Amino acid sequence: MEDFRTKFINTWQSNDKYFEMLKLLASLSKLFSESSTPYLDYRIAENLFCKYYTAINDARACTAYDARLGKLGIGIKTFGINKGHSVEKIAEFNRLKPLLDPLKGKDLATQLAIFRNDRIQVTNDTYDVENAIYHIVGRSNGALNIFNTEYNFIDIDDIHEVKDSTTSISFISGNCLYNFNKSKSVLMKDFILPTAHKEIPVEILSDPLQLLSELLQKEEKGTEIKDIRNNQVFKGLDYVILPLYSTRGGKMQVPPKSGLNQWNAEGRKRDENEVYIPIPREIHKKYPYFFPDRNTPFELILPNGKTLSAKICQANGKALMSNPNSDLGEWILRKVLRKKPGELVTMTDLSIYGIDSVRIEKKHLKNENNEEIYEISFTTSAYENYNDFIND
Repeated sequence: MEDFRTKFINTWQSNDKYFEMLKLLASLSKLFSESSTPYLDYRIAENLFCKYYTAINDARACTAYDARLGKLGIGIKTFGINKGHSVEKIAEFNRLKPLLDPLKGKDLATQLAIFRNDRIQVTNDTYDVENAIYHIVGRSNGALNIFNTEYNFIDIDDIHEVKDSTTSISFISGNCLYNFNKSKSVLMKDFILPTAHKEIPVEILSDPLQLLSELLQKEEKGTEIKDIRNNQVFKGLDYVILPLYSTRGGKMQVPPKSGLNQWNAEGRKRDENEVYIPIPREIHKKYPYFFPDRNTPFELILPNGKTLSAKICQANGKALMSNPNSDLGEWILRKVLRKKPGELVTMTDLSIYGIDSVRIEKKHLKNENNEEIYEISFTTSAYENYNDFIND
């Protein structure tokens, strides 16, 4: 049976509409730049890819990938290519800086590889991804250069040619060159333009504003008023962000006897997988109608497509739990965080895996049991985090 990766590699160049839209939007470059190199915002490239390849868009979720086609994870990158290559960011380890700063040379390179691999693995486990690939939209003088390249774990046993300085470290693993900026805690990879790629010539319009003005003038008067939301997603109405940590005492931490460590609480005997996701009081205060009433069950769809029965529990509705309450913990503790029974979840764990919050999206639909349907996905400070969400 043909896997998703092979199918994509064999068919991706036949998607004419995708390339037409890339070319069209790149032709509007003078809205943003005077350069002869086409400008294309990375979000546009991600959205076009997901639309014309019918892929799941994970760009705003906290994953190692920007999109998924079945069990294929896809990292979508848009950047300028100079002299046939470009060094681009692939990971950020700001919260792990205290663990990385004391390391040097191959020890540092090895630890970076471990952290990077852990984040890829946690995404694979969360979304049942089996293979991955990078899809690159390269921008050069007068053209777009489209190609795919390998998206692999860093081979820890093959780290060589380590070059360490006070500001950065570079190393090679396999046939890939990596560079780490110590002050910014950013890991980068050298992407090389292959001989076999799809080149799309782009004619940059001299006056794109005039074209847009003409299009607006041609719009027929009296057209039917469309949905005012126009597919936009609104905070508090369509989604909320919940923290996987506590900020009591002014410090971000995973409490040892509640939340993701509820199984360790005192009192009655607990299931080893018992957890809950904290719902801060501010969520209920600002968005009182987002969740159903306490103890009213709803359907919660996991990132891998599986569904759980969930509800709001405990005093003041402070906990999102599954029914049975071990189902959510079995997924988060064992599948995602790969914790053994009896191991506490810490803030360091969340930092290593690059997750500290969850996004709960309301689908405004009901299942066959007349229950509301919600989706859950992970996110972090690099994308969306609870503090920004609640304070904005």
